[in-house]
Order: sequence, then C-alpha cells, then structure tokens
Amino acid sequence: MGRKNTSQISIGQYNITRVEEILPLIPLEILLPRLDLEIAKKQFSWMVPNYFDPNTGLSPLSIHSWLLKTPHHNILIDACAGNHKTRTREEQADFANLETNYLENLGSAGITPSEIDFVLCTHLHVDHVGWNTKLENGKWVPTFPNAKYLFSEIDYNYWNTANRAGADPHPNDGPFDDSVLPIIEAGQGLLVKDIHEIEENIIVKPNPGHSPGHVTLHIGDGDNQGVFSGDIMHHPLQVYQPDWSSCFCELPEMARQTRIKLLEQCADEPIIVMPAHFASPHGGRILNTSDGFALEWVEN
Repeated sequence: MGRKNTSQISIGQYNITRVEEILPLIPLEILLPRLDLEIAKKQFSWMVPNYFDPNTGLSPLSIHSWLLKTPHHNILIDACAGNHKTRTREEQADFANLETNYLENLGSAGITPSEIDFVLCTHLHVDHVGWNTKLENGKWVPTFPNAKYLFSEIDYNYWNTANRAGADPHPNDGPFDDSVLPIIEAGQGLLVKDIHEIEENIIVKPNPGHSPGHVTLHIGDGDNQGVFSGDIMHHPLQVYQPDWSSCFCELPEMARQTRIKLLEQCADEPIIVMPAHFASPHGGRILNTSDGFALEWVEN
C-alpha cells in the first residue's frame, strides 16, 4: 500500500485534512545546522525510520497544505510549491517544473478549488505559495477563484520585487512574481498585520523569525484548540531541541525565541500543533518534561 496523500484530524467542530504535495529528502545536518548527532541519538527511538534514516543521514520534509473546514468556511493553510513553476536557483531544485496530483489529493478531501473561501500563507517562501496560482493560457491565474488570500503585509513588502530591486539574489527569488503578485492584481489578496480574525475563534497571529512576517493560525477554544504553526518547526527534533533553528530561517535567533514561546504556550494545554513539514505522524500535543519539551503524537 502506498503512502497516504491525505490524513485527517478532528478538533471539536473543526475537520482538518492534510493534503500532501511531495515528500523530498534532506540531510538532517543541512536542515538543522546546529545538529549534534550524539544529542539527537537520544530521540532515535521515535525518529527512526519515519523522521530519519541513520544509514543515509536523510530526513523527509513533507510539503503539504492543511485544509480546515469550519461550520462557516473552507480555509486552506499554505499552498505548497505548485505545478509548472520555473525555479532556476539550485536551492529551489525540488520545486522546479513539478507535475503533481495535488489538486486530485485536494479533491480526495471532498473539496474543489472553487469551494475554498480563504487561503492563508503562513509566509511567502517558495513551498508555501505555489498553488496560489495555476498556468492558464500562458498566464498565472488564481487557482482558487472564489477565495480571499491572506498574506502577511510584512512578508509582502519584504519580498515585493519592486522593493528588492538591486538586492542580492536570494533562494526565494521568483515565487513572488508568479504566485503572489497575480493574486493582488486579481483583487483577491488581503494584506494582514498584527492579529486578524477570520471568524470567531479562527485567528491569525504574527510569529516572526522564520520569515520577517511569518504568521500562525489559531483555532478553537477551551478543550478543543489547534495551531497551524507553519515553519516555526521543520522537524519534530526541534521540539526537543528548540534552540536549533533550520537552515531556511531568515532570522534564526528570532525564530528560536518564537519557537520557544510557542512551545511554552502549548505545553500541557489541549492544543494540537500542526506544522507545515512534519512527516507522519504529522502533528501532536506539546508536553512539559523534566528535560524540556516532548511530543505526544496525534495519529492521523
């Protein structure tokens, strides 16, 4: 049996489906530049084989969206890498000219693109904005024609091509022009800053560091809560070693502080954390332990 392309989590009245695009592999020592393998070995009991292959040194880095169905709206969190995108930089090689079944996987979740009400990009990196648009008659058009797209105003200004004129090349150069700007030009973009409420108990909050304007989405209340944490963590090892920021973080020290703050807020609370890149299992609850933080997996 092949790997599941969708998986589900229920939180109170909310139905959540993970929609996978691709599952590239990355050397763990590159993903986490501060990696100490002797320290990491203490976690091998759960890391191997789902999160790390000690024979190759590789870890899977799931590229997926979360589909949140509330009683009122269908919300897509993060839009993966997209098909037919020209990505010429070496750092973007995994995302160049893809031909994936992402939209079919979305359909398996019982939703069509026209039924999406909101698309939230936790930040504007290449692997979070690609399916914002699709190629139609040689032009990039919104994939989700009836959706309002929520972008961090800080990230939008940071990556705006006009603002970056003359700036040094960056691994994320390119996606703004084909996956963000067409949304604004189509009148479907909404730039948000500070706290933004989509509906009652569905709240966008700033959590910068991975990118200057990185945001998270917090849902529910009481005993039924969740947080879509984007790239605050790329690998579950960062729960156990929160000081280890990823190689993709724009502001590593701020990312470290934001990660610790989120873990502290979630620890021992009825909050399911759903990151953008964890392989299977894809999320869980944060626990306080005598050694720091730990994960209690939510099977899905």
